[in-house]
Amino acid sequence: MMKSAPAPHSSVKFTTELSFQVKLHAFLLWASIGFLMPVGILVIRISNRVQCGRRLRFLFFSHVILQMSAVLLATRAAVLSIRNFDNSFSNTHQRMGLGIYGLILAQPLIGFLRPHRGVKLRSIWYTTHWLLGTAISIIGIINIYFGLNAYEKKTSKSLRIWTLLFTAQLVIIAFIYLLQDRWDYIKKQGVILGDEQISPSDIQLINNSTRHTNNKDLPSMP
Repeated sequence: MMKSAPAPHSSVKFTTELSFQVKLHAFLLWASIGFLMPVGILVIRISNRVQCGRRLRFLFFSHVILQMSAVLLATRAAVLSIRNFDNSFSNTHQRMGLGIYGLILAQPLIGFLRPHRGVKLRSIWYTTHWLLGTAISIIGIINIYFGLNAYEKKTSKSLRIWTLLFTAQLVIIAFIYLLQDRWDYIKKQGVILGDEQISPSDIQLINNSTRHTNNKDLPSMP
């Protein structure tokens, strides 16, 4: 007796009914947590080195627009998940995602409650806003990796190329973040004297050489 092959019902169902929604969900969360939020953090970080009032306002409002856009995209992804997916919260990606959505909704509310400079609560607000934003970005990025892994297990399709591209993007953003943070320090490593650039180590060598020459010119004590 020939055994009939099992009907690939679950695979076909996933492919035909959920494939587009899953890909859209992944794209929305990448655009929100994986791109816009880190760029928004980078923008507000750059503003700490800006003195021009007009440029400072531009960077501040750019930060607000980027973060609010990220919140809207994350909300759309959450609605898509609730309507179309099995929300049994049986895996790490779903449970972590639920917590991230709650933090994402709280962050803009805290942002709009920003006290004026000079108020005692300003430092508490800043610390809370900074820690929450950093936590959302880090946990959200980790959850994106969990989501990629869950998709690979569900579909048996390799997402190695997308994982590598996402990792490369994060490395570039992190490099820019660290570079702009130390850019002023890097520029100050050389001291400009006339048309020649002399580094601090060169100045120390010149001073030591001058001191040695002066000591040689001094008459010896009887």
